[in-house]
Amino acid sequence: MHEEDVLGKAYDAVLMRRLLGYLRPYKLQVGIALIAIIAASALQLVQPWLVKLAIDRYIAAGDLQGLNWIAVAFLFTLLASFALEYVQTWTLQMTGQRIMYDMRMQIYQHLQRSDLQFYDRNPVGRLMTRVTTDVDVLNDLFTAGVVSIFGDVFTLIGIMIVLVLMDWRLAIVALSVLPLIFLVTQWFRRNVRDSYRTVRLWIARINAFLQEHITGMSTVQLFRREGRTYARFDEINRTHRNANVDSIFYYAVFYPAIEVIGALASALIIWFGGLWTLQGALTLGSLVAFLQYSQRFFRPISDMSEKFNVLQAAMASSERIFKLLDTPVTIESGSGARRSALGARGSALASGRESSTAAIADRRSPTAGSIVFDNVSFAYTGTDFVLRDVSFEVEPGERLGIVGATGAGKSTLINLLLRFYDVTSGRIVIDGIDIREMELADLRGLFSLVLQDVHLFSGTLASNIRLGNEEISDEAVRAAARAVHAHRFIAGLPGGYEHRLGERGGTLSVGQKQLLSFARALAFDPRILILDEATSSVDTETELLIREALHVLMAGRTTLAIAHRLSTIQDMDKILVLHKGRLREMGTHQELLANRGIYYRLYQLQYQDQDRESLKSEV
Repeated sequence: MHEEDVLGKAYDAVLMRRLLGYLRPYKLQVGIALIAIIAASALQLVQPWLVKLAIDRYIAAGDLQGLNWIAVAFLFTLLASFALEYVQTWTLQMTGQRIMYDMRMQIYQHLQRSDLQFYDRNPVGRLMTRVTTDVDVLNDLFTAGVVSIFGDVFTLIGIMIVLVLMDWRLAIVALSVLPLIFLVTQWFRRNVRDSYRTVRLWIARINAFLQEHITGMSTVQLFRREGRTYARFDEINRTHRNANVDSIFYYAVFYPAIEVIGALASALIIWFGGLWTLQGALTLGSLVAFLQYSQRFFRPISDMSEKFNVLQAAMASSERIFKLLDTPVTIESGSGARRSALGARGSALASGRESSTAAIADRRSPTAGSIVFDNVSFAYTGTDFVLRDVSFEVEPGERLGIVGATGAGKSTLINLLLRFYDVTSGRIVIDGIDIREMELADLRGLFSLVLQDVHLFSGTLASNIRLGNEEISDEAVRAAARAVHAHRFIAGLPGGYEHRLGERGGTLSVGQKQLLSFARALAFDPRILILDEATSSVDTETELLIREALHVLMAGRTTLAIAHRLSTIQDMDKILVLHKGRLREMGTHQELLANRGIYYRLYQLQYQDQDRESLKSEV
């Protein structure tokens, strides 16, 4: 079951304690709001009492002067109620906005620290819902539920006390309808809970359907699936509408039922109270006050039933948010070597590296760029190993090519080197330091990574090269672009380097995006350069330009290049050949061809395909 479909408890004390923790930084504001709510509720109790005094003491006696004072007092209570409502609303809404801000920042900070394995398991749409919709639901709890419910409770208790003090017999009559209120409220809560679950289930399916089909709209249109997808969306949307109609039915019954019960209470008060007033056992002012109090009594009951839905939604949303926040961050700075399982050989290595945290912190960050993979094995899940006992060494400034069939583990090597994942056993060392003992910022600051699928952000071209690093000057941005031959197309765009890109740089070609990624890598001047199929998405002419720029980019830097096109790594100092997660061959291009092994077969297959394509083009 999708976790958006799970409703959870109507009230969970553990979750509520965690939610109340977000109120602690705003104790003063909450206190002010609480005082305003209670004071406003007290003024609600005063108004019918003033009506009673006006009728019994001044109207009956014909005392106009006293009646004037009652009118002034009544006007004062109205103005004070307005002021208190304003303070309550302003304070709670501002506090709710601040809590939403704090919570969203906490969630986003956690998302930034989460490792890639977390994102492998969690769709982006679901995470977006946590940061947006679920946090908004909790805002309703803080602004209209957790604090203001005290006002409703105070009003109910206050009215009951005042009624009993005025006349206990008529109070019993007025409150005799409470069992009916209880039955109707229980019926409403039980059914609206099921209705809310159904509505949320179908809105989750609408979101999932839209995310999938809008993202894949080109495929839908290409294969002419518009009619079928429209019919499917119509079915889901109609079911969601019907579920909402069902929930509307329960609201349409509940609120009129409360009104009818309130009218029944008023009728009983008029019947018995009128009889006792005629007999002289009850004053007319008391009868009128009883009627006004009874009307005020049923309003908080309706409000509290509505707040039940707020609480219901908040418990479900908070459970999902806290589940996200409680997801452990497995990749942490400087702690992995002491925490991860290193295997039998790794344990011996770890025992030889015992040192204090301060000693590790004092060690200088790597600067030369040597890389050692020491018997590295890795499995994403269980015992399904992607890499097995991989060992090799890259000297500072050496250029290393990595080839192999799809699924051989080439990209996994890079993910482990950057600590997007931690090794299952073995270790990776840069300049003599296990990467799990390094600060993540220091480790990843050594690298520039150029991927096959380039991610560009909304903003200017210059900002996508600089990526927020203000130390990279405009001159450095332009120099990097010129070096990789990106300046030519950038200069031709409106605004040049200040040209604004849409989402993911949709207005640029694949080749232009790739050139920008090269300019970005060069601008950051990395110690180690990683190229992951960096030239696979560009045409032959652009590839020749990039290969020229790569010689400049790789000069003096340790370089790791993953490639399917063997032509792009033939001049590398060393080439690794991976096959089914194991390092099968290693050497220069000529050495590997002479061995007539896996690399030789890959070379033959690739160039046979190229010869066929050339022959077809000539024909």
